[in-house]
Amino acid sequence: MGAALIVTAAGLYGTAGPWGNRDGGACAASAAIAQRLPLLAQGELAAFRVEKAPKPLADLAFEGPDGTPLALSSFRGRTVLLNLWATWCEPCKREMPALDKLQAELGGPGFEIAAVNIDTRNLDRPRQWLREAGIAKLAFYADPKAGIFQDLKRAGEVEGLPTTLLVGPDGCKIGKLSGWAEWASPEGLALMRAALPSGG
Repeated sequence: MGAALIVTAAGLYGTAGPWGNRDGGACAASAAIAQRLPLLAQGELAAFRVEKAPKPLADLAFEGPDGTPLALSSFRGRTVLLNLWATWCEPCKREMPALDKLQAELGGPGFEIAAVNIDTRNLDRPRQWLREAGIAKLAFYADPKAGIFQDLKRAGEVEGLPTTLLVGPDGCKIGKLSGWAEWASPEGLALMRAALPSGG
């Protein structure tokens, strides 16, 4: 249950896309979503940066709630809010209730929050903290070797925690927010609704 899964692709981004889509429209779905978002990145989400030209992400790997291997491709067809967090990160914990509310509001066939815990010690602590904090709607995803953090760091996508990437249903990066946010604010809900594959 524990072996970390390391991305073996030659770099985090690739022209083939994360699931072998080699045509020129590898990020067409994400590009369409990105066009809807710039004017919505305001207020509580003003720090959210939308990609002008979404690009494919490698098939980043982590573990599911029962310890089985998962990856971004496990969510194909859904918009994913990929959040990296740890229990030693106070801003991470500050935004967890809002992420939980956002998942309760929008989670389903078209949207999932994959909040991936990267604690590397005291591996029972993250689940315990989530229970104590009343976080009930977020599924528990983890990478106890923090490989996902290192992969994103090498690509210049993450420097610290929390970091949140918005990934389209085709596996392409639509946008990013470094730092914590009030994701369940009116601005957060409006932006995420517009990011659904159906456009809300």
